[in-house]
Amino acid sequence: MTSHPSDSANRLRVRHLGIDTYQEPVVYMHRDCPICHSEGFEAQSRVEVALNGHTIVATLNVVSGGFLSAEEAGLSEAAWRLLHAGEGDLVTLRHPAPLESLGHVRAKVYGRRLAPAAFDAVIADVAAGRYSDLQLAAFVTACAGDHLDLEETIALTRSMVGVGERMHWGPGIVMDKHCVGGLPGNRTTMVIVPIVASCGLRMPKTSSRAITSPAGTADTMETLAPVDLDVARIRRVVERTGGCIVWGGAVRLSPADDVLIRVERPLDLDSQSQLVASVLSKKVAAGSTHVLIDMPVGLTAKVRGAHAAFQLARLLEQVGNALDLQVRVVQTQGLAPVGRGIGPALEARDVLSVLRREESAPADLAQRALALAGEILEFGGAAKPGNGLALATSVLEDGRAWAKFQEICAAQGGFREPEFAAYRQPVAAPRSGTVIAMDNRRLARIAKLAGAPKAACAGIDLHVQLGAVVEHGQPLFTLHAAAPGQLAYALEYATSQPEAVHVMQEAT
Repeated sequence: MTSHPSDSANRLRVRHLGIDTYQEPVVYMHRDCPICHSEGFEAQSRVEVALNGHTIVATLNVVSGGFLSAEEAGLSEAAWRLLHAGEGDLVTLRHPAPLESLGHVRAKVYGRRLAPAAFDAVIADVAAGRYSDLQLAAFVTACAGDHLDLEETIALTRSMVGVGERMHWGPGIVMDKHCVGGLPGNRTTMVIVPIVASCGLRMPKTSSRAITSPAGTADTMETLAPVDLDVARIRRVVERTGGCIVWGGAVRLSPADDVLIRVERPLDLDSQSQLVASVLSKKVAAGSTHVLIDMPVGLTAKVRGAHAAFQLARLLEQVGNALDLQVRVVQTQGLAPVGRGIGPALEARDVLSVLRREESAPADLAQRALALAGEILEFGGAAKPGNGLALATSVLEDGRAWAKFQEICAAQGGFREPEFAAYRQPVAAPRSGTVIAMDNRRLARIAKLAGAPKAACAGIDLHVQLGAVVEHGQPLFTLHAAAPGQLAYALEYATSQPEAVHVMQEAT
């Protein structure tokens, strides 16, 4: 690192403030701090912070009063973790180097096409943490909607692959699967992976944690087995069992995607190009050769209509082809949640009941998982066209899938049963009639208010499906929570949202 003339003077002792700023590094300095005055730092300045060979660029928050002394720098949780800091360590603070790639972002804001080299520069700086959330928001907004053409989408995807690690599995087919999202309880991956691995195909599945949903596949799998594995451990699990279900955030695959998602979700911008780059960059980095995309379509799913589904499927296939990735898209029903549970432990219960072939297992989850597994088996050549569903069904019914799942769990660190909530409250039908609609987004919000996914046991246990005839006062679903306050909070919202599970009264 090039020395700075005032490095010896620009040092402060750090304090661990325990402030969660999600993934954004933040540094806190006192208004009377001499470094703020000498360097011209002010609120929202970008500050380079260095400690023992670790360097980050953090956003400055200025404080007053006795919260910090003028000789201290406070660090957010993200900054503390990235710097590997210890209480009282001396950090060096300086202005970061000029962010040259921001010129490409400004060009995109004004509608100019970006060349691959421009995307490379921007994404390298994004992955290195040099962009503030405001600058990230500018880039995300400039690329949203239809502002990226096909070639730009391909270039963005390649750039996102290029800044992280890549896994290599040697010759042969490597299967993968992804769901576009928006459908609570859709935990088919945990049924599909053991079926596919039992049939001799490799399926190293790296999955995400929840960002705005009540559970991600990694959150659900973590209630049953460890998911925080590094690349070497993932490789050992796959070599031993043929598959894995792990948290992708534990390995540095397309790391810029995680940074961009941090600002994409609060902005709630609908961008097919960014979705495609996000999904396929992770698949390429994970070493996949064949990817099946589950695309639920429904009014309250992420993809709401046939036209949007067609456009997204075509873009996924075109970008995949450009990156030597075979992509097959399957449109599925997205009108209602899958299974009964919404929340990590409740969804894990559903998965286990399917794998164990219990009579009470949710039929919709089993059928959906088997249909997708059949597609993957045909896609990967393990089954002849038209025979995939029958093969997948036999593997589930004769117990091979459950045995393989237990083998995968053991290889990842050991199987355990999921825990369930101590606090529960049913929500009753406000009238007699027929369930004519289920709002995926409202149900997901209720589950989150109950504490999911942070409290793995929290969420919703559904008791009815679309088309069910119910009586007034009959339980529609039961809320699960780890604390009485969260239960009350979720119940208050649930009772104010009768259209979450919409019961239409019969005409008299």
